[in-house]
Amino acid sequence: MEDRPSASIEFQVTTDDTARALLSGELEVLATPRLVAWLEAATCAATHDTLAHGQTTVGTGIVVDHVAASPVGACVIVSAVLSRSEGHRLAFDVEAKDRESGELLGGGVISRAVVDSETFMARLATRHAPGV
Repeated sequence: MEDRPSASIEFQVTTDDTARALLSGELEVLATPRLVAWLEAATCAATHDTLAHGQTTVGTGIVVDHVAASPVGACVIVSAVLSRSEGHRLAFDVEAKDRESGELLGGGVISRAVVDSETFMARLATRHAPGV
């Protein structure tokens, strides 16, 4: 089987990562928006060495279930594996686990698109130019 681009990153939950801090709940546990951001970071890391000069990826879709809580101080390992590549569209299987217990904290699929950085930003600037 051909090696698929993948990456794993470890994060430690801080008070800045909690649902309370990110206004996504009241508890001092890892917030779902932060978990999703960490999972996206793993997708970016997985493709970093595979893109041509001037290319990057942008997020296009997220389907993630956050199934277990993590307290402040917990270490979370997030991983992404490229599961599908169709032209410029990429799909990654992602998951997060507690480093100490190995418990699954969440997972799903994140989609990204490969774009030329300059072209992408130029289109955005044109669309948001004064008087346009």
